Amino acid sequence: MKGIIFDVKKYAIHDGPGIRTTVFFKGCPLNCIWCHNPESINPEPEPSLGYRSPFQLNQLAEGDHEVIGEEVTADAVMDQVLKDRIYYDESGGGVTFSGGEPLTQPDFLVSLLEMCKGERISTVVDTSGMAGKETVERASDLVDLFLFDIKLIDGGQHKRYTGVGNERIIDNLDFLLKRNRQVELRFPLIPGITDGSDNIKGIREFIRERPGVKRMSILPYHDVEKKYTKLGLDFDLGGLKPPREKEIEGIASEFEKTGITVEVGG
Repeated sequence: MKGIIFDVKKYAIHDGPGIRTTVFFKGCPLNCIWCHNPESINPEPEPSLGYRSPFQLNQLAEGDHEVIGEEVTADAVMDQVLKDRIYYDESGGGVTFSGGEPLTQPDFLVSLLEMCKGERISTVVDTSGMAGKETVERASDLVDLFLFDIKLIDGGQHKRYTGVGNERIIDNLDFLLKRNRQVELRFPLIPGITDGSDNIKGIREFIRERPGVKRMSILPYHDVEKKYTKLGLDFDLGGLKPPREKEIEGIASEFEKTGITVEVGG
C-alpha cells in the first residue's frame, strides 16, 4: 500500500501523549484561510520553491530534490516508526498521523494503523473531521486518540473561512463519541475569526452537550506569512498579530466552565 506524505517528524511532544513520531499526509479537503501547513493542502507532490529542504524517505530521481511530497509505501513508513520504539515504550508515546488530512488517504492510513496495532504501538489521528462516514468508521477502532479540530460553530462562517461547511464534521465527531472513542478537541485561535464572543459561546455550549469530550487544546495563531510568500502563495491575513496571552487565558477560562481540561498548545 502506498500513499503521499510530506514529512516525518521524530521526537514530537505536542502531537499526543509521550514522545511520538508524526507522519504528515499530503492533501486536505479544507482550505483554511489561516492554514499553518499550506504545503499540505495539495494532494500531489509540488515544487518547494526553495521554501524548505524537502523531506526524503526514499531516494528521489535526479532533479526531484526540490519537491514537497513523496509517494511511499506503508512498510517504508513503519520502518521509520519502529526505529524509535524504545522512546514510545518509555514515555507512553507512539505514532501520530497528521497532515493535511490523513483521512483523505483511507487505505494508506488504515494499512498503517493495522501495522501499528500489530506492533502494539499507540496511534493518534490529528483530523479536521472532514471525511466520509465509512472512512471514519474504518479507522475508528484502530485509533487510540483522535485530535479533532473544532473551528467555527456557525456553518456559514465555517464555509467562508475553510471552504467547507461543518455539518459532516460535527456528525463524525458525534459518531466517534457515541462509539466511546477517545477524542480531544483542538481549537485554532485566530484573531478576528474564531475568537468572537458568539463563536466562543457556541463552542462552550457545544461541549456542554457532549459529555464525552474531556479535553481541549487551544492552538494560538502564529505568523505564517513568510511561509506563504516562500511558497509563492497569497496570504489573505497578512499583518495579523498573534493573540495576546491575556486573551488566550480568557478564552481558556470560558471553555473550562464546561468542566473539561483545557491546555494551550498541542
